[in-house]
Amino acid sequence: MKVYEFKGFPNPARVRIALAEKGLTEAVEFVSVDVPNGEHKQSEFLAKNPSGTVPVLELDDGTTIAECTAITEYLDHTSGETTLTGRTPKERAMIHMMQRRAEAGLLDAVGLYFHHATPGLGPDIEAYQCSEWGEHQRQKAIAGMHYLNDVLAQNTYLAGEQFSMADITAFAGLVFADFAKIEIPAECGHLKAWRERVSQRPSVAG
Repeated sequence: MKVYEFKGFPNPARVRIALAEKGLTEAVEFVSVDVPNGEHKQSEFLAKNPSGTVPVLELDDGTTIAECTAITEYLDHTSGETTLTGRTPKERAMIHMMQRRAEAGLLDAVGLYFHHATPGLGPDIEAYQCSEWGEHQRQKAIAGMHYLNDVLAQNTYLAGEQFSMADITAFAGLVFADFAKIEIPAECGHLKAWRERVSQRPSVAG
């Protein structure tokens, strides 16, 4: 298998954590895509993912899978017990619900702030920017942190008592928030404690 990525970006980081959780890191060849210089917009890469985003998982038979949730589903279902995406219908539903809330309310919001209200990846990549929209997304990300904090006041992890892909998404969102200089609100103690706990997992710390 191959993973096309730009190391350090939040979405490729999500897949790297999932691979490590499943013990599959050594089974994958990582191929760097030069996103800052627009390689993701070239025809060769667009043939693998018409959306022009990383990461992309390429299977040995040539099949390409984009979108972190889909990639994580594949990895989880082809390597032992489905620890990241849920074992029962209820677990799967809760994990997918919280993964989407972490993605839309935190990770994506931080990304939109970064691309619209900061220089982002530079004028050659950021073809259109709206600073007002970006600032709105910053506030959305902060609200998302408060929401996740409330969830973690009642649960060890975002979808219950087990680490899942929802936690991976939220952790990547907070790392991206650090980069974009959006701080976790001081009153979000449960979120801060959760982050410290997750950061110590071998799949993250390594």
